[in-house]
Amino acid sequence: MARIASESLIERLAEWGVDTVFGMPGDGINGIMEGLRRHRDRVRFVLVHHEEAAAFMATGYAKATGRIGVCLATSGPGGIHLLNGLYDAKLDHVPVLAITGMQETAVLGTGYQQEVHLDKLFADVAEYNMMITNPAQLPSLVDLAVRTAYARRGVAHLTLPNDIQVADAGADPYRTVAPVRAPETAPIYLRPSGLPRQADLARAAEVLNSAERPAILVGQGALHARQEVLAVAEALGAPVVKTLPGKAVVPDESPYTTGGIGLLGTRPSEDLMDDADVLFMVGTNFPYSTFLPEPGNARVVQFEADPARAGTRVPTDVPVVCDAKEGLRELLPLLTPRNGDGHLAKYQKLMAKWRSDMDALENPDRDPIAPQYVMSVIDDLAADDAILTCDSGTIATWAARHWTIRGEREFYLSGTLATMAPGLPYAIAMQHAFPGRQVIAYVGDGGFAMLMAEFLTAAQHQLPVKVVINNNNSLGQILWEQMVLGYPEHGVRFGRPEADYSTWARACGGFGAKVTQAGDVVAAVRQALAHDGPALVDVDVNPNEPPMPGKVSYDQAKSFATAFLKGQPHKAAIATTLFKDRIQRLGD
Repeated sequence: MARIASESLIERLAEWGVDTVFGMPGDGINGIMEGLRRHRDRVRFVLVHHEEAAAFMATGYAKATGRIGVCLATSGPGGIHLLNGLYDAKLDHVPVLAITGMQETAVLGTGYQQEVHLDKLFADVAEYNMMITNPAQLPSLVDLAVRTAYARRGVAHLTLPNDIQVADAGADPYRTVAPVRAPETAPIYLRPSGLPRQADLARAAEVLNSAERPAILVGQGALHARQEVLAVAEALGAPVVKTLPGKAVVPDESPYTTGGIGLLGTRPSEDLMDDADVLFMVGTNFPYSTFLPEPGNARVVQFEADPARAGTRVPTDVPVVCDAKEGLRELLPLLTPRNGDGHLAKYQKLMAKWRSDMDALENPDRDPIAPQYVMSVIDDLAADDAILTCDSGTIATWAARHWTIRGEREFYLSGTLATMAPGLPYAIAMQHAFPGRQVIAYVGDGGFAMLMAEFLTAAQHQLPVKVVINNNNSLGQILWEQMVLGYPEHGVRFGRPEADYSTWARACGGFGAKVTQAGDVVAAVRQALAHDGPALVDVDVNPNEPPMPGKVSYDQAKSFATAFLKGQPHKAAIATTLFKDRIQRLGD
């Protein structure tokens, strides 16, 4: 059997260490599917039910493993469906390779069926973007695509016309004048040095040692640098604030952390940003500058791996290009250890009060069920090395505040894109990558409904993912955003009949439980975690529970009140919930 060009593609991916491709077949990639079939002993194809999920899976795989994630889609509509997941990879800076099909070269430009020039469509999302028009380009272009995805921490895209996919491997029908050089047998990726310049380190240390009220802000670029972050925090006597994608950098029970930042963050973190005279940003380019110190109020040092992003978010006194772990390790000997001066102790006290407030909201006696309680049950029962994935929306608030990072726990969500629906695909990809670990998808009913067919994917691939649905029968985050803008709610509640997603789980051959009473939450979650296959718990929660910011501004409160006056249809229930929350925080 003649060796086809698609085999050259798959072989080269295998040589780069790719062991999994997430995707969905179509007539535009039949040749690539044949290449995968012929090399199924080296690269596994994970069949999904929607191409968007394939891109999310590739992104989740890359986030959790640090290795390139690969997704595959057919020409036209299939490739278009990848885009949301690929933008998630682009904005969160993880390496993903998208492979798509294309019509035969002989008909390109004729308006042929499903003729969408995906290389042009992907021009914004992809760091490397190429249509293969000659089999001789493979595997060199695979090397360039993979290298670029790793080096620029983003998306690469290769699209192959049907006739190229099945052409003889290595054929050069055009008698190319330039010599076609075969790439090296073993691909090598040369990572840029993660070591900072000594002069930059000295300047950074000077600023940090001068701080009286230091603060450290860490993000996903420091996930591998927990011990170094804690050592620097100890030396500086500095509280550590965590972005949501960087939640797992340090344990939530650490005496050095004040938790998250932003709308989903904590009040102590917001107070710290207002108080700090030096901010040390490590492994983050936190985009919401309104939550950072006002320009001129604090000097800023930033450790950033990408030279293009170093010092671009806020006025930065010392931008340093380096890997977080290596940079902190080199910085530590230059720091002057501080004696206790009350700065750290102040925020430890504030954080103890915040934790007490959050614990009070995890009340099992509230009716309807409090979403904070559901998240606390997951937190109590999950393993110390569990991976939690999350969708965007109000659930991100509950996860941010009630999922405790301890041991080797991890946490993933769509950070900058903040898209709905990646929670379940992420979980499937991570369960595939780490078959021995507990992987839990904590999702909303809106996000789950978008890609719920992927629960069947989990069952068909025998992946024991656990799904807990925070079911408020609404688009909860948008409801509250409308109110903050001063508008009565509109178009955010789904109405009746209300969904029972546990029936879908059972129809797929998995475990499914519907919970409507708080007293049944613990037993249902415990059963789901113990089940040896995919499991789903659908919990009806209070739809009027507000995801309040850690620190409510006057303008937010004013807009909230204005929405009530304009005729908020659920104002009685919302007011009751707010009153109960306040009472709980004052101490049961």
